[in-house]
Amino acid sequence: MPLVRHLRILDGHIKDGWMDSALKVAFASSDMKHVDQHFGSAECFVVYGVDMETSRMIDVVQFGHLDQDGNENKLIAKMEALEDCAAVYVQAIGASAINQLRSLGVQPVKVSNGTPIGEMLQALRDELREGPRNWLARAIERQKDPDRFAAMAADGWDE
Repeated sequence: MPLVRHLRILDGHIKDGWMDSALKVAFASSDMKHVDQHFGSAECFVVYGVDMETSRMIDVVQFGHLDQDGNENKLIAKMEALEDCAAVYVQAIGASAINQLRSLGVQPVKVSNGTPIGEMLQALRDELREGPRNWLARAIERQKDPDRFAAMAADGWDE
């Protein structure tokens, strides 16, 4: 099923470059408050930007009703919607979707059904402050500009 609706929330934090240092994470949710959807049949992803101090909703991506029928084509629009996210939190997910997400650099995170999104955002902010581990550290490293050293050298920067 193709994308039905995509709401992008624009505010000063997005315009002033805040998202340049924030991570994007998505949550499979029917009510935009709890993680309660299986990845393959998720009707909605709520996307937040997260840094050490704050988290802000930046996108809501809505799909039509999808059955868990093994139809791989239904995943295409979801992969496209999540390709610049560091992670997606879901209630459940199949092996094929896990492999596809990981190939995009998106970490699937399975949590208990009904887990509040606010709790997950707070846990992410805490981990960012305390020093990220595992997938979060890899996501931060991938987000860094690979040309940053060449730009520093061009500016005459020296150790």
